[in-house]
Amino acid sequence: MSQSRHPQKDAYHLILDAIDVGVYKPGDRLVESDLAERFGVSRTPIREALQRLETQSLLERDGRSLIVASLTHNQMSELYAVRRALEGLAARLAARHATEEEIKVLYDMVERDDALIDDPKALSRANRRFHEQIHLASHNRYLVQQLDLVHRTMALMATTSLAAEGRGEIAQSEHKGIVQAIEARDEEGAEAALQEHISIAFMTRLKLDAGERERK
Repeated sequence: MSQSRHPQKDAYHLILDAIDVGVYKPGDRLVESDLAERFGVSRTPIREALQRLETQSLLERDGRSLIVASLTHNQMSELYAVRRALEGLAARLAARHATEEEIKVLYDMVERDDALIDDPKALSRANRRFHEQIHLASHNRYLVQQLDLVHRTMALMATTSLAAEGRGEIAQSEHKGIVQAIEARDEEGAEAALQEHISIAFMTRLKLDAGERERK
């Protein structure tokens, strides 16, 4: 059964959002006709969207089919290296440019997200929104665009590092420290705090992956 039509979004963003929220996971096959039916659009824009997603390496070929891409260990390492650098820059620029209202919103987000510590999936979505708010507070449109692509690619990871025991509470504490540095206009401190936050998330993910391999 098709969903209601989405005139406000094109086929590319509809598919992208579905991958982002886990409707389609790494390894899932995407079929033009199924997608057209699901989103209530014709097959031509679906085909163009799939080609664009393949160009961005979010989809990959499996014979004649297109499937949601999976990240190798090296690709994941490369992604986190780029994310660490760009997120750090966003925090530095946010410390320089964020308005008082934007900083207040960041504090409100941290306080609200504390209630989600025991719900890794919900906390993961909230974490994404928190980081996006910092990106916007950098007041640099080109940086925001690049970070959006990085975060889209993060959706190719089947699990969240926030699922690790105790990680949610620690991450929330790290978020608060980042906002405090931004509020203090401490550009170096904000950059360092966010880069450390990303590094810890990466190490946590590596440990989760190692544990998963041991169980196989």
